[in-house]
Amino acid sequence: MSALCSFHTRVLPRTSFRNFPNSCAKPALSSQFLGRSCSSNKSLSRSRKGHLIISSVIEDRELVPVKDKATSLTPKGSDELEDLSPSSSSEVKIESEIDSDKLTSRTINAIIVLGFGTFAVSKLLTIDHDYWHGWTFYEILRYAPEHNWIAYEQALKANPVLAKMAISGIVYSIGDWIAQCYEGKPLFEFDRTRLFRSGLVGFTLHGSLSHYYYQLCEALFPFEQWWVVPAKVAFDQTVWSAIWNSIYFVVLGLLRFESLTNIYGELKSTFWPMLTAGWKLWPFAHLITYGVIPLEQRLLWVDCVELIWVTILATYSNEKSEARITEAEAASEPKSSSSSRRHSKE
Repeated sequence: MSALCSFHTRVLPRTSFRNFPNSCAKPALSSQFLGRSCSSNKSLSRSRKGHLIISSVIEDRELVPVKDKATSLTPKGSDELEDLSPSSSSEVKIESEIDSDKLTSRTINAIIVLGFGTFAVSKLLTIDHDYWHGWTFYEILRYAPEHNWIAYEQALKANPVLAKMAISGIVYSIGDWIAQCYEGKPLFEFDRTRLFRSGLVGFTLHGSLSHYYYQLCEALFPFEQWWVVPAKVAFDQTVWSAIWNSIYFVVLGLLRFESLTNIYGELKSTFWPMLTAGWKLWPFAHLITYGVIPLEQRLLWVDCVELIWVTILATYSNEKSEARITEAEAASEPKSSSSSRRHSKE
């Protein structure tokens, strides 16, 4: 028993005193290590949670479609998007209205052209309708031009001014139509108002003034020498051309309800170019006018040549007018946009 006790007394202190500090240190170290690991795990879990929250917010922002007040996009199929905004629907309505207006205007123009063309051809072909019964179709075509010319001469004798006014009105209308087609407009999409203005100027002014001008020219040059024809051509292409071109531009500007300042500016900028442009055409034509054609038939010959000249006149006049209108619209656009911005800010 004493030995056993002594054994116990030896063993217990050695084991207790040697291992106790180690046992005590180990829990402290483990607790520190566990505390650090727990804190690091907590920080990792927090950072992971933060990354998950941020990524989920980003994914939500990417997935949710942005809706504006003006536009609203909804998926259509896999890749296509359909625009259901009110502005697009209003644009579609405006485009459809423009297309319908163009179709209506084209139809009216086609009816006018075909109606007048049918009337003119029928009048020319039925000149002998009172006594062509029993005639063949060849005989009708054979005698129709001759009998139409006789009818024209009778109209000149009966009322020369009115006959020449009618011819000039028709020529100036056709010339303006050719000018519009030359400018790029389709055949039946011409401006009816512009065509009517040109025809009105030709009917009221050119026919009557030309009738009296050719009589005045014969009174100014009552000679029969060789220099009379060149003198008449020179007088025509200086005095009369300057007067008539000025009348044409001024009257067209008044019919467009333009101001006198704009009319004067157009006339000033186009006077010399138009006068010199006429020198490329009219001197050669007027050698025939004053050298070959009789006095009463001169306007008919001049009107046939004026199909080309009216095209040039109408192109010059309307180019200046349209250029000024586009400049005015371009100048008014910034003002309207700034005013709309002000209203939107208010």
